[in-house]
Amino acid sequence: MESTSERKVSSASAIANDRKRAKIDDHAVTGAGEITLRQSIVPVCLVTVLFFMWGFAYGLLDVLNSHFQVALDISQGQSGGLQAAYFGAYFIGPLTYSGWIVRKFGYRWAFIFGLCVYGVGALMFWPSGVKRSFPGFCGSMFIVGSGLSTLETAANPFIATCGPPRYSEIRLTLAQSFQAVGTVVAPVLASQVIFKNVDDTSLESVQWVYLGIAIFVFLLAIVFFFAPIPEVTDADMANQAEQSAQDTDYEDKPLSKQFTLFYGVVAQFCYVGAQVAYAGYFINYVRWIKPGTSHATGSNLLAGAQGCFAVGRFAASGLLKFTRPRFVLMGFITGVVIFAAMAIGAKGNAGLAAIFLVLFFESCIFPLIFTLSLRGLGRHSKRGASFIVAAVSGGALFPPVLGAVADALDGNTQHAFFIPLIGFCIAFTFPVYLNVFKAKSLDAWTDKVKVGIEEAPKDIESLGEDEKSPVQTIEKV
Repeated sequence: MESTSERKVSSASAIANDRKRAKIDDHAVTGAGEITLRQSIVPVCLVTVLFFMWGFAYGLLDVLNSHFQVALDISQGQSGGLQAAYFGAYFIGPLTYSGWIVRKFGYRWAFIFGLCVYGVGALMFWPSGVKRSFPGFCGSMFIVGSGLSTLETAANPFIATCGPPRYSEIRLTLAQSFQAVGTVVAPVLASQVIFKNVDDTSLESVQWVYLGIAIFVFLLAIVFFFAPIPEVTDADMANQAEQSAQDTDYEDKPLSKQFTLFYGVVAQFCYVGAQVAYAGYFINYVRWIKPGTSHATGSNLLAGAQGCFAVGRFAASGLLKFTRPRFVLMGFITGVVIFAAMAIGAKGNAGLAAIFLVLFFESCIFPLIFTLSLRGLGRHSKRGASFIVAAVSGGALFPPVLGAVADALDGNTQHAFFIPLIGFCIAFTFPVYLNVFKAKSLDAWTDKVKVGIEEAPKDIESLGEDEKSPVQTIEKV
């Protein structure tokens, strides 16, 4: 493999190639790994729109879970099939076609493909509603999840790597804050518009909402075709890691020996499964601890809890400017475990306060596990990101189990919440591991690495044609 000193491609070259829609070679150093903060603002902001979109879809999913129990006369365990279908797609997509598209064709085409699949799944809600078919809704949700898993497979690593590496955690946490805003908007829209003055057995409003979503995402796919999306290749990430090796003790290891990555995948699987179970059965939990709560009130309370989640993400983004990411992760996940344990036994408003605080402390855990697991992966970055996104499939396991346990406990959703507590406890061990064994290398990425901090010496207009092409390559593996 060639040395870092031999690579002369600048970040301006990456922007030039993006303008020309140059063919993507994941083994070519494009210079996108050295993009500065200023150069990253426009593409990062544009991709952040996608975070809002799947936050909206996820927030609506939690409301549909409870609504379908009444409209289609199904049990709590059966309604968990929606989450199983949605998050089951996350297990298949990132490990197969989604990850392959990102590596073969780049981020732009992964975004376009994911949006189009998302749109098709949204359109399928119409015939499912006409037939009042719960299996049809599950199938539609699986297609929606397939599209969103493709978007996540591309968007999360793109945000994490598009810009100076020392700000990776802040970028992704802040971008995902807008995903949290989407989860707030969805239940508010559900209670105030979709299900307001509507018969609990009606599905017509659901059909119209997803038709509107389909039209919007198809238009968004067109926008992404023309959008400025610099392609950060695995070669760029290898180059970036090599430049930082003196400070971070980076070693180019085979993928099979990236133990921190695989530990992060397990932690993410358990955490996301627990998080999805909490949100999916939030309304059932509230109705158990506060009997007589209406569906609309439950949706409003869910919106409030998701508001706490959003506030937590924005707060964590600010905290990351002053505190090491490993400390922030440790502190927030500790809060989750404490209040998740309290939520199992607390009654009335105390239980409600506990579950609100669980969602507040959940806020930054996903993006921090994601970025800290990617640190130092170099040429394995895209494949590693696919594994971490695939771990989102934990959301397909925990909700149906929680629902089945709640049914077995005669509907006692509160006591069934020990299922997500198990997932939170397993995820808790990951930041313990990071703080004990990986502190030095992780701190170096945020304290010492200067890649992308300084502006490139040449402006893009001053570059010759030979300087605008990604001619440097790394060895294929």
